[in-house]
Amino acid sequence: MSDTLLTVTVMAYLAAMLLHAADYAFGRRGLVAKALVGTAGPPAIEETPNQEQKRSLPVGRLALGVTGIAAASHLATLVTRGMEAGRLPWGNMYEFVIMATFIGVAAWLAIALLYPDVRHIGLFVSLVLVLLTGVAGLVLHTPVGPLVPALDSYWFVVHIGAATLASGLFLVGFAATVMYLLRAGYDAGKRGGLYPFGRYVANAEAVERLAFRMHAFAFPVWTFAVAAGSIWAEAAWGRYWGWDPKETWAFISWIVYAGYLHARATPSVKRRTAAWIAIIGWATMLMNLFGVNIFFSGLHSYGGV
Repeated sequence: MSDTLLTVTVMAYLAAMLLHAADYAFGRRGLVAKALVGTAGPPAIEETPNQEQKRSLPVGRLALGVTGIAAASHLATLVTRGMEAGRLPWGNMYEFVIMATFIGVAAWLAIALLYPDVRHIGLFVSLVLVLLTGVAGLVLHTPVGPLVPALDSYWFVVHIGAATLASGLFLVGFAATVMYLLRAGYDAGKRGGLYPFGRYVANAEAVERLAFRMHAFAFPVWTFAVAAGSIWAEAAWGRYWGWDPKETWAFISWIVYAGYLHARATPSVKRRTAAWIAIIGWATMLMNLFGVNIFFSGLHSYGGV
């Protein structure tokens, strides 16, 4: 049941992504319309942001609704997996990815309901969700089984729970950062690559502020996860820190995100520079999640792949 529900979840996220893309392309006077008009003839009549929002609202609401359906299926995937395993469903790499992405979509839905002006970020959020849940189902899937002895501890809930929460929040912060960079690049006159999509980001400052808030919320949670892991390591292995590959990359992620927050709080550092540091931070998170578990071996080799 859990495996079937994951397939439903991935397809629902894909449908939500296509609906968000349709909202970008056809729900507003955008890239497709400008491509059809071309450069010849009179310029197209520009619509105000309120007019664009009203005309695109039905598609945007449908995309948000489908995302909600996907999130419900996602939650059911976790619940049924946990029921079958008889434990919390984050005991291996597959389960960790499924749990972290659910936290990400839950955080995103809360933000979208509270702040409608940033709902356009849903296109990139849904894209990331499709990729991560798809990779989890196709590459990382592990049969249900009991915890390995080293994970059978109350620290399993504390340490890994905090790590999954922080990862999900960083995911949303990453998506918001990418959209901010697109808008900032568009405002700076860049028109190549994906920068034309930046015109649909209502306000670069609002999106950048959202990205900062998500990172500022996630960073202390990640700090707690690293600290709790050290305490657990002392209880399990007799030392707080041993520069295991997983520990090393967790520390690297902590350093990079600390650098981002410091840069963001420094007036002399440009917001785009700070945003690129956040992008690097997410890259280190992916390395910690996928690269370490696949290419390295150590005391944290519980990925099941």
